[in-house]
Amino acid sequence: MSIQTTVCVTGASGFIAGQTIRELLACGFSVRGTVRGEVDDSGYAYLGQLPGAAERLALVAGDLTQPGSFDSAIAGCDYVIHAASPYLLETKNPQQDLVDPALNGTLDVLRACAKSSSVKRVVLTSSLAAITDEPDSEHVFTESDWNSQSSLSRNAYFFSKALAEQAAWNFMREGERSFDLVALNPCMVIGEALGPGLNSSNQVICDLLSGTYPGIMALNFCMVDVCDVARAHVLALDKDDAEGRYICFSEAMTMGEIVDFLRAAGYSNYRLPRHDMRAGWISSFVKLLSYTQPSGAGDFIRSHLGKTMRISNAKICAELGMEFRPVRETLLAAVEGLIRQGHLQKS
Repeated sequence: MSIQTTVCVTGASGFIAGQTIRELLACGFSVRGTVRGEVDDSGYAYLGQLPGAAERLALVAGDLTQPGSFDSAIAGCDYVIHAASPYLLETKNPQQDLVDPALNGTLDVLRACAKSSSVKRVVLTSSLAAITDEPDSEHVFTESDWNSQSSLSRNAYFFSKALAEQAAWNFMREGERSFDLVALNPCMVIGEALGPGLNSSNQVICDLLSGTYPGIMALNFCMVDVCDVARAHVLALDKDDAEGRYICFSEAMTMGEIVDFLRAAGYSNYRLPRHDMRAGWISSFVKLLSYTQPSGAGDFIRSHLGKTMRISNAKICAELGMEFRPVRETLLAAVEGLIRQGHLQKS
C-alpha cells in the first residue's frame, strides 16, 4: 500500500483504534487519528512511539459531541475508520452519555465523508451489541440479526450501538454516496492494550483475578483478540469486494473455563473466584441480587446468566480471509499486559 493512501481513524486513543493504527502503519498507510482535547496531550504519547508514526501519523482534534468537528480531519482522506464511541456500562443519563454521542457522532462522521470527494470507504466499528443483547441457545447469530430488545432502560450501551449502526445504514440508503460502508461487529474484545487505560472488556479479566467476583457464575463470554479486530479493519477497507457487516469472533468460554485456565496457567496466587454459583437455585439467587447492582451490570447478568451465546464468524473468514487467534493465547496476553501496565500486581 502506498504511503500516499491516508486513513482517518476516529477515537485514536481507544483500545481497538490504537491497535488498528499500529496495524495500518505496519501495512504502509498514512494515518490521521482524531483525539478529544489537546492533540499534544502526553496521554497520547504512546501513539507517537509506534513504528512508522513519526513519518505517517498525525493526530488532530475531533469530538463526537461537537457537530462538524471531523470535517477537517476527514477532508482529503482515502478511507475512514470510525472507531470513536462511548463505552459506559454505568451511567445515570444513558441518552446523554451513550445514545446521543454514538448516534450523532456517527452521522456527523458520515456527513463529513459526504462532503469530501476523496473518501472511498468508511469502516464502522460497530459491535455484537448491535446484533443481540441476549444469548439464545436455539439460534446461531449471524450478520442478518439485529438487536431489537435493548432500550434506554435495558442494556443501554447495547441500545446505543444498535441505533448508531442502523442510522449509518439508513444514511447510506438516503441518497447516492461517493463512498461505501462496511461494518465490523466484534464481540468481547480483549488482549494487549497499547495505551495506559483499562478498557471495559479487559476490566472483566482484571476483576476475575482481583477477587471482585464472589464466585463462579453461569456466564458465557464470546471473545476475540484486539489485534485480530485491528487486522479485520484493515482487511475491510483494503478488500474491494468487502460489503455489509462482519462479525468478529474467535471462541466462547464460560466463566468457569476461564478461571480454571488461568489457575492452571500459573495465576493461582491471584484472587480467582472459588465458590461455585452455577447451581440452579444459587443462580436464581444471583439473578435476584443483580437488582441491587448498578443498572449496566444488573442488565447484563439478567440477560446472560445461564445462557449460551452461539455466533457464526463464517462470513468474515470466507470473504476477508480472517483467521482468529486462539482465545486462550489472548487471555494470557491480556493478563500479562494488565500486570505490565500496573492494573494487576505481579504475584
